[in-house]
Amino acid sequence: MAGPAGVTVAAVDLGASSGRVVVGRAGPGGVDLEVVHRFANDPVRLPDGLHWDLLGLYREVLVGLRRAAAHDPVSVGIDSWAVDYGLLRDGRLLGMPYTYRDARTARGVRAVHDVVAPEELYARNGLQHLDFNTVFQLVTEGPLLQEADTALLVPDLLGHWLTGVRVAERTNASTTGLLGLDDGGWDAELCERVGVPTGLLPPLVDPGERLGPLLPHVRAATGLLDGVDLVAVGSHDTASAVAGTPLSADGAAYLSLGTWGLVGVETTAAVPPGPARAANLTHERGVDGTFRVLRNVMGTWILSRLLDAWRSQGRDADLPRLLGQAAALPDRVVAGLPALDVDDPSFTAPDDMAAAVAAWLVGRGEAVPVEPAETVRMVCEGLAAAYARVLRDLAEVTGRAVPAVHVTGGGSRNGLVCDLLAARAGVPVHAGPVEATALGNVLVQARAHGAFGDGASLADLRSAVATTHPPRTHHPSG
Repeated sequence: MAGPAGVTVAAVDLGASSGRVVVGRAGPGGVDLEVVHRFANDPVRLPDGLHWDLLGLYREVLVGLRRAAAHDPVSVGIDSWAVDYGLLRDGRLLGMPYTYRDARTARGVRAVHDVVAPEELYARNGLQHLDFNTVFQLVTEGPLLQEADTALLVPDLLGHWLTGVRVAERTNASTTGLLGLDDGGWDAELCERVGVPTGLLPPLVDPGERLGPLLPHVRAATGLLDGVDLVAVGSHDTASAVAGTPLSADGAAYLSLGTWGLVGVETTAAVPPGPARAANLTHERGVDGTFRVLRNVMGTWILSRLLDAWRSQGRDADLPRLLGQAAALPDRVVAGLPALDVDDPSFTAPDDMAAAVAAWLVGRGEAVPVEPAETVRMVCEGLAAAYARVLRDLAEVTGRAVPAVHVTGGGSRNGLVCDLLAARAGVPVHAGPVEATALGNVLVQARAHGAFGDGASLADLRSAVATTHPPRTHHPSG
């Protein structure tokens, strides 16, 4: 519905540990959000590996949309984490989708690199090497890959269940490793060489395209009105987060900080492939034909898993209190803490993060901190150091200094990391909005319905965010 607040839409925002359905009202005067449903997203270990409970997620999405219906949204948009997918045959899901943390991906890397050298693969898709990129996952499917007739990334699969439409939204498709860097289309030759049937890959769509009405049984289950449709948004959650980040200056960097830390800059073209590959930077597509040149770094996952481990031991596991204690540690204590490489593979999916951190330190002859606050400070120092390294690489590869950093997502509440990053990078760090992903989702939908007038740009959308969600600034002086 259009009114003084603009257009009202429903945003489904799924993260790797939780999800939510948000009602957003957006227009030139700003954007407001109301979370109408939150739910956990917990993977399930089956005999063959680690899977997402996608049916459970879909059920929660329907619950959220039923609550959103009271606000009369005109459309729905879905974003989620990247790379994971479901295989279908005649519309039927062939097993529960694996999570990207499942160990099977290592053999997929070997299989792909046996036929396409890493440097050629990068030249074709521009992606940072991550063992769990979709291309590496797909080649582990064996006969199932030949049995399927469609592969849909998670947000596209949920959209298919809502509308019956089968598409691949381009920002998320760019994380698969099968999208051409130069033309933004499916790389048919690469697919053939690695053994992925091109018939599995659906037509590509861009953020802002209206995909079609909800199916009758979905309208009946949710109470959404006839005429409510699905709108493609930046369905990779980082694409939506960057669209919803009020970048303050030309060349400003972003850090979308949640389970992962996505550190990058927005460009209108790919950067030189040689230096970019040497710096392990990725090229992902953004809203309005932009590129997100970034590196995927460890995020708050390591802290959240430490808290889980400490709770199981009956120890202090209140993060805000621990962060306060960590920030107040004497300089002599901080100076004596080991330098933790937060991107070490041993921290990707351990059963016990506290044990993994201790083993990593002992293996390098380092002392293991005794107090949780000291461990938290060590981790936060490691995170800030990792992000500052990426900022230096981005400046070198793009040839442009980074004047400021915008930290969004739940991690933007971590004032200690923001302070440490400002000190290490030597530039202001603007924290917030926390809900940048949902904001980007809402804004792209609202623009598709004319909320910002004809020809509204990304800058216009970000201006609306800045109006109603001013950031908190951390200065290099601390």
